[in-house]
Amino acid sequence: MNPATPFTRPPADTLRVAIAAFPFLIAVAVVAGVHHKTADRLPDPLAIHFGADGAADGFASVRGFLLGAVLALLVLGVGCAVLTRVRRLTPAAPWVLALGWALAAFLAVPACMTLLDNAAAGQARAVRAPLWEVLVVMAAGLLAGAVGLWLGGPLPRPRPTGPQGAPRLPLAAGERAGWSRTTGSPLLAVLGLVTCCAGLYLGFVAGPFAGVALGAAGVAAGALASVRVTVDRRGLALAPALLPYAFRRIPLDRVTEATCRNVDPFADFGGWGYRVRAHRSGLVLRSGEGIVLQLRSGREFVVTVDDAATAAALLNALLDRARLDRGD
Repeated sequence: MNPATPFTRPPADTLRVAIAAFPFLIAVAVVAGVHHKTADRLPDPLAIHFGADGAADGFASVRGFLLGAVLALLVLGVGCAVLTRVRRLTPAAPWVLALGWALAAFLAVPACMTLLDNAAAGQARAVRAPLWEVLVVMAAGLLAGAVGLWLGGPLPRPRPTGPQGAPRLPLAAGERAGWSRTTGSPLLAVLGLVTCCAGLYLGFVAGPFAGVALGAAGVAAGALASVRVTVDRRGLALAPALLPYAFRRIPLDRVTEATCRNVDPFADFGGWGYRVRAHRSGLVLRSGEGIVLQLRSGREFVVTVDDAATAAALLNALLDRARLDRGD
């Protein structure tokens, strides 16, 4: 008789994939269960979209509604599971799981409520979606996201990283100089697109108010997915790559020094995007070298971008010239 094989814990990657897929599978099962219990009372077509007054103004067949809900859940579930397998995103696993669990709730809860509301009314035209249902959807999404974040494990602790420093660029008297690069995150663009699609679907199913938060978050993520960073005599400016207007500008008189150092988005800032922490803030779209501005307020402003050392050196040269002009 062979000795019993000792229990071994699944590899971390496999465990994360299971955790990522779990809420979507449960969501599909719950939607299917609610449909099974209400099938004999559902009108066909269903009321699936509601106006600001809660009255039904959009309809779809029962089969089409269920197929759309299940496909959306399965596609998003596969997407979140795949993201957890990407090695570069390993530090972001808790946030990926939080997003996945929240999306599963944001899709499944309104789908179930739609089925229950239609079954209770009996006629599609008589269905009403009260405002409290939107609050329930938002609360369920936030709670599910918190559970996913907790299951993802503790967030990485910030690691101290010393500045590499940056020399001054030699500028002759009266000489003008500028520097510009584009930085971006394809993953942030994908997440923005997925979030917008989820918001549109939620708005279509449960009304415009239900999807506005997700839609706005998706638009914001898409706007930050590609940003042009500019350094010149006015300071540092950040503008969406497709728009000429800067959404953030730091003038030279607010800066004391510019340096360059390697930045880890999750260890240093807890994620991607425009981040704000107790003593630092900045635009962090990827890991690697970044411009670090020491501000007069005592805070840091960080931008991850290629050729950051040149940008920091130019900023220091412009700062020295500004101090001379002021007689400091």
